[in-house]
Amino acid sequence: MAAPDLHTFTLPNGLRVVLAPDTTSPVVGVSVHYDVGFRSEPEGRTGFAHLFEHLMFQGSESLEKLAHFRHVQSSGGTFNGSTHPDYTDYFEVLPSAALERALFLEADRMRAPKLTQENLQNQIDVVKEEIRLNVLNRPYGGFPWILLPPVLYKTFPNAHNGYGDFTDLEQASLDDCAAFFDTYYAPGNAVLTVAGDFTVEHARELVERHFGDVPARETPQRPSFAEPPPQGELRGEHQDPHAPLPALAVGYRMPDPINELDAYLAHLVLASVLTEGDGSRLQQRMVHKEGMVTDINAGAGLFGPFEARDPDTFSITAMYSPDVKVDRVLGALDEELELLASTPPSEQELAKVTARWVSSLHKEHDRLVSRTLGLGGFQLLYGDAGLIYQLPDRIAAVTPQDVSGAAKLLRPDSRAVLQVFPAGGAE
Repeated sequence: MAAPDLHTFTLPNGLRVVLAPDTTSPVVGVSVHYDVGFRSEPEGRTGFAHLFEHLMFQGSESLEKLAHFRHVQSSGGTFNGSTHPDYTDYFEVLPSAALERALFLEADRMRAPKLTQENLQNQIDVVKEEIRLNVLNRPYGGFPWILLPPVLYKTFPNAHNGYGDFTDLEQASLDDCAAFFDTYYAPGNAVLTVAGDFTVEHARELVERHFGDVPARETPQRPSFAEPPPQGELRGEHQDPHAPLPALAVGYRMPDPINELDAYLAHLVLASVLTEGDGSRLQQRMVHKEGMVTDINAGAGLFGPFEARDPDTFSITAMYSPDVKVDRVLGALDEELELLASTPPSEQELAKVTARWVSSLHKEHDRLVSRTLGLGGFQLLYGDAGLIYQLPDRIAAVTPQDVSGAAKLLRPDSRAVLQVFPAGGAE
């Protein structure tokens, strides 16, 4: 993946800016990443970071409610936002002629979103309905990203439900909102990314015009969310009234995604060796040969890779028949990990996996929205937007010994095991 022509600079108010021109298509992507996610929300206010993301779409001091939607859609564009463990992002993708409109909209709500009691109550109701739809009334809702962390982690930032508890959401006040905005939504706590069809000179002039006068504010000191790994196997259970089959999630701590990136990448490759495709090790043994599970997956990060600082989670999830004992599933998993730890995969097996990874990275960053968000996310978390273009080579450089070393770290005496049972069907 050839690195694009990247330009980075910082405005006097502290806003970091990434410009990535690409004139192959007449479209632009604009994103703003704020250095706050659900690990930063205060205790007793679960789900607040996600709730505040919703509020940022409810107008500003200069634009009425729904104006953001109307301005983007009338330009032929799309937009959205999302909340992650360590950041919240907002983006638009529009025809390149509408670049200034997107920059105005993002600067406008960075300057002063419309925080009213009506907007707050409305969005509390919207978020509660979203939780009902995606978690409470869906089979395996919140599995494993809500259910596994409180088993694996002990501290509130790492263990709590980032979607939110209804009681906490209902107690959110306008004062909470104002304090959250003042603390985390300062320009010095954000990264603006512009990618696509523009000239650097023109884009820089527009950025300075619209964001330059956003008042600078003190930026918060980023806390450490570090906590010791488990000193034994931790187990938890959850009753799911909608689940047709038992499910299992096994969680392990991973190397620091920021400061131990190559070790982190080895875990990404290990996940693919274990479960990606019918020829992968756990699929072959546990699904096709022994039929002990109906589905099995492994992955780095509860939301995907490169979305969190340390600590991050390696998880293996499976659905299985009520006739199968969970210890049989865990035993097979441990045997396969021990085999990989003692005998590295062959060069041929590894080459297939890394080739798929490299191909998927190229494909993902061909999409302008993914490229824009990736550049902003890497600038925020790693301080280097261009690192996303090094990933294919660094993943291709992962060796069989690296994968074996990653497997050695996934030990039964330092993990969390979460069992989900159909209501009334615990073993």
